[in-house]
Amino acid sequence: MPGKSIVSFLTSSAKIPPIRKGDPKAIRGWIMYDWANSVYQLTISSAIFPGYYNLVTCRGDDCMVNFLGMKVVNSALYSYTIAAAFLIIGIFSPLLSGLADYTGRRKTFMKVFTLIGSISCMALYFFDSDHITLGIFAFGLGTLGYAGSIVFYNSFLPVIAAPEDQDRISARGYSMGYIGGVVLLLFNLWMILAPGFFGIAQDSLLPAKISFLSVGLWWFGFAQITFNRLPKYAYRRRSGKENVILAGYREIIKVFKEVRKSFRLSVYLGGFLFMMMGVITVMFMAASFGTKELKLPNEVVIPTVLLIQFLGIAGAWFFARLSGKIGNIPSLLLAIVIWILICLGAYTIRSASGFITAAVFIGFVMGGSQSLARSTYSKMLPETTDHTSYFSFFDVMEKFATVFGLALFGFMDSLTHSMRSGVMMLAIFFGISMVFFLVLMKKKK
Repeated sequence: MPGKSIVSFLTSSAKIPPIRKGDPKAIRGWIMYDWANSVYQLTISSAIFPGYYNLVTCRGDDCMVNFLGMKVVNSALYSYTIAAAFLIIGIFSPLLSGLADYTGRRKTFMKVFTLIGSISCMALYFFDSDHITLGIFAFGLGTLGYAGSIVFYNSFLPVIAAPEDQDRISARGYSMGYIGGVVLLLFNLWMILAPGFFGIAQDSLLPAKISFLSVGLWWFGFAQITFNRLPKYAYRRRSGKENVILAGYREIIKVFKEVRKSFRLSVYLGGFLFMMMGVITVMFMAASFGTKELKLPNEVVIPTVLLIQFLGIAGAWFFARLSGKIGNIPSLLLAIVIWILICLGAYTIRSASGFITAAVFIGFVMGGSQSLARSTYSKMLPETTDHTSYFSFFDVMEKFATVFGLALFGFMDSLTHSMRSGVMMLAIFFGISMVFFLVLMKKKK
């Protein structure tokens, strides 16, 4: 039976060597995945694609898009597409994560999502004003692959690193991601700003299309280093006679009950939800705000996004060191205060100089917020072998934060035809997050 063969593959009893925390080879392999997939985050979701998307979906001041028979504001459709991809991952990642812990095949799932994401990025080469639907679906599937692979990538951190090293290694991962993203973006930016050097016409869309193709190839190619070095990890191997799908759900239910018993973990996840509703929405929509709301050219927006990446490296290391001195939660509170000030300031921006100023602060706090959020959760986990299932909760919260944040941002955009109203909504999200973390600070245990 085909079903039995799949189950047999997943629950293979092949002997796997024990995992040694602190193994430099495994750690370097884990870090390389940030290098591999962060090009999606920079080129596709942050720098080049948003401007390209607005270019091919607007005709003058008319930015209404016909998608599957519906008329939608282009920037709202952009938000909804990302939200839909993260919603799918949010729904199914608990099942897939439970299966990964149960079968030990987490790396297999990670490979599948990497393949989906990288091929979808390459498919964006064919996206233009005559192929809007194809472009939207390719963008959505690229986001799906990116978000899905991160679920399993994050779950390896407590497996390969000791608790005292996780802040540092997490920061190294984000830093490598920023560097890798910048390296590819610099090449693509060169091609977009000086197409004649490459024998391409000045007004051609080809440089942007090639950049999307390069993201898929870079992501898939460098990910192979990660897949060759991460351990074949399987704590919870079981007999092939058991129902793998139901076992995955049982693992998730068990972890959910454990999370509910922990006041600190529950409150932390509440604060994390609202914080990431703001952080990820800014991450995905900042470039669109610049190109659509402020009418800034790519010559301004793309270098500004590049600046964010360089500052993100410094921010990730700054907050990692700060957390060692004052603690993780106080460091996260500082980051949230900065985010609130950024949102309040962004609401009043009318010029390129204002956009660049906001980007300086965004870059500094973005890397630190994400890196510290990941390592803080890792430190809060109880002693367990179900790392993927526990990290599934972390990732599900992040996915639903993305869904809620972007969907509400898109709704406000559709309702007011202005992205500024959504910016003020983000300030409220950060304010709610601050309340959760203040409660967490008052109750230490």
